[in-house]
Amino acid sequence: MNKKLNTMLFIIGATLFNVTVAIVSFFVMFVLYFKYAVNVIPEVNSAWGISMLFVAALAISFFVYRAVLKVLVEKVDVEKYFDPLFVRKYKKKKTNDTL
Repeated sequence: MNKKLNTMLFIIGATLFNVTVAIVSFFVMFVLYFKYAVNVIPEVNSAWGISMLFVAALAISFFVYRAVLKVLVEKVDVEKYFDPLFVRKYKKKKTNDTL
């Protein structure tokens, strides 16, 4: 496989991983929310609670994704297997400011 294919497969896999973590964390918090919070505080507005669960699930998936990506970058030589997503068109010229 070439670098571009590796990069595309990584992006697809990472996206699926991120979405899966968000869905699982939302489902777990959703079950815990209706098992404990609604019974303890009956005045809790479920619309606000579910909205906050959604935001919390996105935040959890973001932090889990970053942690897993950090471990992956430490273990795998990224430049060897993946193509850069953004390439500079123009290279900066090195200037010698010392006279």
